[in-house]
Amino acid sequence: MEMEREAPQAGQSDAGSAEEAASLAEMEEERLPGFLGRLGLRRMQIWGLFIVVLAVQAPFIHRALRGQAEIATYVPFSDEFERETIGPNYDAKGGHWHIEKGIVHSPGVKNNPLWLKASLPANVEVEFDARSESIDGDIKVEIFGNGRDHASGYILVFGGWSNTISIIARLDEHGRDRIENRERKVEKGRTYRFRIERVGTVLKWFVDGELLLAFDDPQPLYGKGHDRFGFSSWDSDIYFDNLSLRAL
Repeated sequence: MEMEREAPQAGQSDAGSAEEAASLAEMEEERLPGFLGRLGLRRMQIWGLFIVVLAVQAPFIHRALRGQAEIATYVPFSDEFERETIGPNYDAKGGHWHIEKGIVHSPGVKNNPLWLKASLPANVEVEFDARSESIDGDIKVEIFGNGRDHASGYILVFGGWSNTISIIARLDEHGRDRIENRERKVEKGRTYRFRIERVGTVLKWFVDGELLLAFDDPQPLYGKGHDRFGFSSWDSDIYFDNLSLRAL
């Protein structure tokens, strides 16, 4: 004999429908209007996405908001480093930069340049002595950078990659647009006289009076954010001395 189904109590169905309706209404309120709402995204989801994007972009936002690096001196400028400490005209974000017997020592600072706190003119000449005490060579400097970050301008490397390649690179020392010289090698213990100059769009690099490389950049880096010079190194013991800069 078929059992009779129990009839719902009075008001039970109405109460359930009301709760479902209220829950749906609450969900709709959480959704954003417009395109994002049509995608079914809710306010908490949007906040989550916003936090993720902000975390990813935070380093770039910080760079944009921190302003220009400090200026403590001006071009023309010269320095023979005949003192015990680096001094207030320079800044480094890492590496044990120091002076030994009147010469700046860069003990493998892993691309943490020693930046000169002077704004470079667009057309400039920079001269200095440089020496590597490693068979790997790897004498490195940066010019028209931002005074804070590695690879923020042009990177010049003499005898890089185990003394096999010399380069001028723009913003990325591994970039495809870098120019190379694979013939000349760094001699351990030899002091070289470097001259780096730019006039117009052409950046030239001379070693002991001979042109090593010339980089013609149709969109040259200069002005705020691209107006500093710095010594650098990767893993070799490099020494710098007798720095001079002048406008051309």
